[in-house]
Amino acid sequence: MKVWKDIRGVRYAVALHGSASDEPLLVLHGFTGASESWAEFAEAASPSFYVMAPDLLGHGDTDAPLDPNRYDMEQVTADLAELIAACGVSRAHVLGYSMGGRVALAFAVCYPDAVKSLVLESASPGLETEAERRDRRESDERLASSIEHDGVPSFAEKWADLPLFASQRRLPDSIRQRQQSIRLRGTAQGYANSLRGLGTGRQPSYWPCLPSVRMPTLLVTGSLDEKFCAINRRMRLHLPASKHVVIDDAGHTPHMEQPKAFESHVFAFLHDCQGRNSVQ
Repeated sequence: MKVWKDIRGVRYAVALHGSASDEPLLVLHGFTGASESWAEFAEAASPSFYVMAPDLLGHGDTDAPLDPNRYDMEQVTADLAELIAACGVSRAHVLGYSMGGRVALAFAVCYPDAVKSLVLESASPGLETEAERRDRRESDERLASSIEHDGVPSFAEKWADLPLFASQRRLPDSIRQRQQSIRLRGTAQGYANSLRGLGTGRQPSYWPCLPSVRMPTLLVTGSLDEKFCAINRRMRLHLPASKHVVIDDAGHTPHMEQPKAFESHVFAFLHDCQGRNSVQ
């Protein structure tokens, strides 16, 4: 069921799965994704979890504000705090993929009392130096301008062909076509401003904050995604209540490339967190 919530002047679309009496789980998609990116996962999560899957700013059916500053991490995490409350939830398990993983980590840093546990898939705490962030902002601005100039269909074709997603080419055509249809639902304004406001070069580095992230945390990467495996091995050393699992024969999108293995790891972790909470 998709509902719409007015959150801090923005109309958010949220897909809800399960019953509000079930264990709450907030799931956050990646750049160019939407709530539909989690459809199969949400179905597998039922009936144990109440899954809240928002379309993030500039994506899917959620508004795409004109001001890029409205997309920055402080604004988006404040939106999520109000959004889960509007869904009748005060604390939730939080799962985020890629861009959504960066948002999930920021939400855990900024609103720790709202996060029961954290699952970060192919995510990072951001870039550590201002020089790296400046270079990335310049790169993201070039990409944002090209999206506005060339349009979403042209951008979506190029995005799907990035080396980061090479392992997806082995997937059935039906899955790849559905992923592309989700990308095509976005707007040039939404994607461009998401890069300008929420891109990796724009967010602060959360590396120094990792030791303060005390809730149970599961890091998930695909074995073929060497860059993010290395980042997450390092994250694991700084997160005090974390473990890192590597899913075989998967790249940057384990939840899509190896869904059964991904679900097995994530649900085992979440059920373990529930068990610990029930004892306390």
